[in-house]
Amino acid sequence: MTDLPHIVLVHGAWADGSCWSSVISRLHERGYGVTAPQFPESSLAADVARLRQVLNRRSGPTVVVGHSYGGQIITALNEDAPNVAALVYIAAFGLDEGESIGALVESGPPSPALANLDVDALGFAWLPEGDFVGHFAADVDPAQAKVMHAVQQPISLSAFGDVMGVPAWRNLPSWYLVATNDEAIPPDAERQFAARMGATTVEVASSHVPMVSQPDEVVALIEAAVAGVSG
Repeated sequence: MTDLPHIVLVHGAWADGSCWSSVISRLHERGYGVTAPQFPESSLAADVARLRQVLNRRSGPTVVVGHSYGGQIITALNEDAPNVAALVYIAAFGLDEGESIGALVESGPPSPALANLDVDALGFAWLPEGDFVGHFAADVDPAQAKVMHAVQQPISLSAFGDVMGVPAWRNLPSWYLVATNDEAIPPDAERQFAARMGATTVEVASSHVPMVSQPDEVVALIEAAVAGVSG
């Protein structure tokens, strides 16, 4: 099984590497090596630097998977994505050159999951427990969703203003999972991201966190990407 690519899982805002636990265990069962690092989310530059740190530790092909804001991180690899064979977006931002998350978010009313962000004195945004459990992770058992809320990684609002350069998906094959019950990123926005990057797309009846509530579907898409770039 050593010919399998390594899988790097990139968490988004208000999550951490543990959100991938069910996906990691399933990938391990299938013989994959997996890395799911923690991202500081203090700036897009810092997050991309962490991703590059992880990628530079590997010499073989890698499939990089990004959830939510994690899609911004993997897209910002731009044209320099060492050893990356494919990109997989899980209910994620897939911006084009010149775009920022902030501009997109401000173009319409706030989504239910993000309507009451709690911004601290350092400019980091946190999700209140009620919105996290009721909207962000609406199809996750409430007890588990409360644990996810407790370990959430806040994000600096400055990251929302970072403008995308040449997107990595322009030069790499991409796969996309649309979460049809997403209350953080509108499903229609996810469909638009997927369509313009020419991604192989699946739709799953899930909240914003399908890697928690629908891990089998997420693993299936990752394996589809592996199959798509093998040989």
